[in-house]
Amino acid sequence: MKIGEFLERSRQRLVTCQPEATLNAVAKLLYQHSIGAMPVCELSGRMVGVISERDLVRAFARTDLNELQFIHAADIMTKQVVTCGPDDSIKTAQQLMKAHHFRHLPIIADGKVRGMLSLRDIMALRLEESESEVNVLRDVVVATRHQ
Repeated sequence: MKIGEFLERSRQRLVTCQPEATLNAVAKLLYQHSIGAMPVCELSGRMVGVISERDLVRAFARTDLNELQFIHAADIMTKQVVTCGPDDSIKTAQQLMKAHHFRHLPIIADGKVRGMLSLRDIMALRLEESESEVNVLRDVVVATRHQ
């Protein structure tokens, strides 16, 4: 399956933040939308990074509580972001995630973020494919028994 097909099928609502967003604002967005990461985008829509729950935890662990209010998404986000396009396969995305040890992959088309693919999304798709294969094999077995 192509990533673009998945994005259309899932009707995902993309959540982003701006580089100036405070860590508190970022944490609230991640919590409210039950997501683990999101693109950090300028007002023009150009992605400048990705921020994740893991980035927040690291910032909290190494920063004095009184200083946290002065830290913004741009200060802790991942700036060198690996991406995929809508025409790439889910398998390609899975291989990239495995090779680079991350769980969220921005999908870029025409220079703008079109969605985020998570490892959870991939696992759900793989489970769905496996269940379909089992059903096909079961049908084949039943059909060959009745010949």
